[in-house]
Amino acid sequence: MNAAVPALRPIRALPGRAGVEIIDQRLLPHRLQLERLHTPAQVHTAIRDMWVRGAPLIGATAAYGLALQMNMDAEDAALDASAAFLRAARPTAVNLAWALDRMLAVLRPLPAAARREAAWATADAIAEDDVQVNHAIGTHGLALLQAIAARRPGPVRVLTHCNAGWLATVGWGTATAPLYLAHAAGLPLQVWVDETRPRNQGAGLTAWELGQAGVPHTVVADNAGGHLMQHGQVDIVFVGCDRVTARGDVCNKIGTYLKALAAHDNGVPFYVAMPMSTLDRSLHDGLHEIEIEERSAREVTHLAGRTAAGEVVEVQLVPDGTPAANPAFDVTPARLVTGLITERGVVAATAAAIAELAP
Repeated sequence: MNAAVPALRPIRALPGRAGVEIIDQRLLPHRLQLERLHTPAQVHTAIRDMWVRGAPLIGATAAYGLALQMNMDAEDAALDASAAFLRAARPTAVNLAWALDRMLAVLRPLPAAARREAAWATADAIAEDDVQVNHAIGTHGLALLQAIAARRPGPVRVLTHCNAGWLATVGWGTATAPLYLAHAAGLPLQVWVDETRPRNQGAGLTAWELGQAGVPHTVVADNAGGHLMQHGQVDIVFVGCDRVTARGDVCNKIGTYLKALAAHDNGVPFYVAMPMSTLDRSLHDGLHEIEIEERSAREVTHLAGRTAAGEVVEVQLVPDGTPAANPAFDVTPARLVTGLITERGVVAATAAAIAELAP
């Protein structure tokens, strides 16, 4: 990493492999607090309740959760039960199952006595691989920003949705990696940050990240994106993803589909930063085959914020007894995606291009 990205990681193994330390992202941007997890049950809670979030980080965290199980009991029954337990923490992000499957492929052939060392080594490798993958995504995305800068003067205006930054990964981020590299290279930027209701990952996390790195940015209401595109104030859209099908349908944070529609209508390129680990080749029709997580209605009906006195409080937004629905993700059809930015290069969101990239 360079000076544009902090050395602090959202997850790291503790000395002696007694546990892992994470950033509790529920408390950002108002308080930076580290928590230590020592058991698979604590890891499951951290994933389920979004202490950690973002597909790549969820995968790495689950891998460390299985390594923690090997500290306690490395026999076959415990290995399989813990993997199934962690897999159920959140259903949508494919990296969760991908990381656990990678761990199991290493651990199952080994005798129980050899599994602890192998588990921690594999979890560490998953984490380090993620850093390198995201840097490569950043390099390929940077070329897109440089091409825009070469065509006209002024800052390159990028719109983001949700948080696909280093807080959602182990390092660099996916959709933000090109931004950090561009900023470090002196390329002028203006980043429009969607607030991303109902959990406000854009307003709370992406804005915090970009502010820490000194990247120029402005938070906008989710509904403002189309207006900005209509008035020529967005050059390109960068988003992350939680799952991509074999034909290029993209599952990402709720509201992504609406940004893709607006971008398509206004001729704005819409790119998805996709680590290859997020590709789910078993699925084709994202709209009908991807399970969409339905989260607590309270995330919609209530909102947390900081008062003038510095106290973080939760307030209710709706009348008493008002029901609320909270689908956490939506699916953007491949036809609305200009391209997928992967660690192997930028490709079209088509079955043929994806198959050639990942045979």
